[in-house]
Amino acid sequence: MPRGGYHPNAYLTEYRNVKLGLKARTIILEFLERASAEVKLISKETGLPHNVVLHHLKLLESRGIVQRKSGRPSIWALTGLGQKRLG
Repeated sequence: MPRGGYHPNAYLTEYRNVKLGLKARTIILEFLERASAEVKLISKETGLPHNVVLHHLKLLESRGIVQRKSGRPSIWALTGLGQKRLG
């Protein structure tokens, strides 16, 4: 978990934002800021369960924050939409 709190794009206005969800989305978004990857790798590197990663990626995809690139397996990447970190 980052010192500065949650990632700016972790908060989803149309969803219930519980601490565990915000924390999971923050971890996923911070990972994707470094590199695009498939769900399996994101899960392995972050320590989050596969189903949790996939659930939050789909939520973020519905808001246009991440996108699934075609292919098997799907590669997830940030779209650049949403708030940027300051500093």
